[in-house]
Amino acid sequence: MNTAAVREEFKGRVSEQIDLEPEGAERFVVQTPFRFEDGDHFNIILKRIADGWVFTDEANTLMHLSYWLDDEAIKTGNRQEIVNNSLACFSVENRDGELVIPVSEEKFGDALFNFVQALAKVTDISFLSREIVRSTFVEDFKNFIRSNVPPERFEFDWSDQTRDTKGHYPVDCRINHMKRPLFIYAMPGPEKVSVATISLLTFEKWGIPFQSCGIYEEQESIQPKAVARFSDVVDKAFSNLEGNKDRIASYLQRALKETSDVG
Repeated sequence: MNTAAVREEFKGRVSEQIDLEPEGAERFVVQTPFRFEDGDHFNIILKRIADGWVFTDEANTLMHLSYWLDDEAIKTGNRQEIVNNSLACFSVENRDGELVIPVSEEKFGDALFNFVQALAKVTDISFLSREIVRSTFVEDFKNFIRSNVPPERFEFDWSDQTRDTKGHYPVDCRINHMKRPLFIYAMPGPEKVSVATISLLTFEKWGIPFQSCGIYEEQESIQPKAVARFSDVVDKAFSNLEGNKDRIASYLQRALKETSDVG
């Protein structure tokens, strides 16, 4: 490989702000201006393996994202789909967390261009649109429940089949086998907060024995009046999921101990 020629190819195909720094035999650090949200540069290595030259992030990109996103969340739902689609679009392989693209026909510039584009797309999962974030919040909530509550003890999207046959007042998650079942609401936005408030008031009117909990995606994004109304009717609320997982898990464990033969 002609290092000088490859360096010029990088500059012409990708960016003038790219350089190659030798680091051992047939291994180079590719210095680029591209960064993660926190300011760290993408980790890009060009090295020779048995099958030829490859660009690799040496498992840095997904690990970096896991610093501010739950590692399991990256591997499931919309986030996983975004990662997989981004990699496939630019012919990048995911080898157990290491992102790799082979250099075909010594087209180093084309391979680096595709690799950088793929890494940029993958890191976009931290900048998802509001609607996609909401859907992943609900997925994250359900995954959290599955991880902390035995499967026979919870039911998603529950409604009272006796008083609410049309399902106008659904509960996101009902924890059962308790003297008073626990109704949990996952609230990504103000509309859901209003629905949860009305539902809890309706259950009170019907005389249903229950205890309640609400988990906001971000409480600070909800109008204070809506939060105040919900606070008046709910037993326990958490301002967000990500920052309160330990507290919510402890809360659920205490609630699960209140077992009863009641369904």
